[in-house]
Amino acid sequence: MMEKMIFGRYIPGDSFVHKLDPRSKLVFVFAFIIVVFFANNVMTYAFLIAFTLLVIFMSRIRLYFLLNGLKPIIFLLVFTFLIHIFFTREGDILFELGFFKIYEEGLRQGVFISIRFLVLVLMTSILTLTTSPISITDGIEVLLNPLKKLKLPVHELALMMSIALRFIPTLMDETDKIMKAQMARGSDLSAGPMKERIKAVVPLLVPLFVSAFKRAEDLATAMEVRGYRGGEGRTRYRQLEWHWQDTISLIVLAAMTVLLVLYRS
Repeated sequence: MMEKMIFGRYIPGDSFVHKLDPRSKLVFVFAFIIVVFFANNVMTYAFLIAFTLLVIFMSRIRLYFLLNGLKPIIFLLVFTFLIHIFFTREGDILFELGFFKIYEEGLRQGVFISIRFLVLVLMTSILTLTTSPISITDGIEVLLNPLKKLKLPVHELALMMSIALRFIPTLMDETDKIMKAQMARGSDLSAGPMKERIKAVVPLLVPLFVSAFKRAEDLATAMEVRGYRGGEGRTRYRQLEWHWQDTISLIVLAAMTVLLVLYRS
């Protein structure tokens, strides 16, 4: 299960993307989420795909590893594609079989939205794969610092998000272990009618929730023993430093945005 889950994992490395400041990577990803919606034709989506492949190349993370990690969300990609195929009724009819018809606009939107979803998942995965959880926490906290004037617990919010990201692969690994234990006892989660499958999931969820609560309690106890009292008066061992590479990465994203705006329909 772990080899199929990439979101939330961190892979140490020495690539250009690994060396970027976590603040620039967070700003880059959040801005990219907005920029993606500027694409609306073949040319602009080609730019998006090429740009995403360039970032993957700069991160030195194998494309096969990333694509293999997308297996858990293939269902969402296929579902998104089929929704547009079945329900978009615009443009010329490309295929017709009885009441079933595939329209040109439905096929176009299905492909484009699936590509949009795919590049978003890849880019957010690159963020977690190349940035340690503690660096993400520091970056989020620094970016949200202005909200402290509104009496918001910025440090606690950043820590919660970082812990949540870190626990995703841990819980997936725990789920894999419980599934194998249930299968060794004769339980089959993939066969039989839907009612039986739902009943078979219950013995999986109960120990998973128990394990998750136990891990959360152990983590809270460990933090309390080490004297953690929130962000008040807390200092950092690792100081964030903004370098020219961070500025260049945001300039490249801005140039990409200009291209999408110029070439969009």
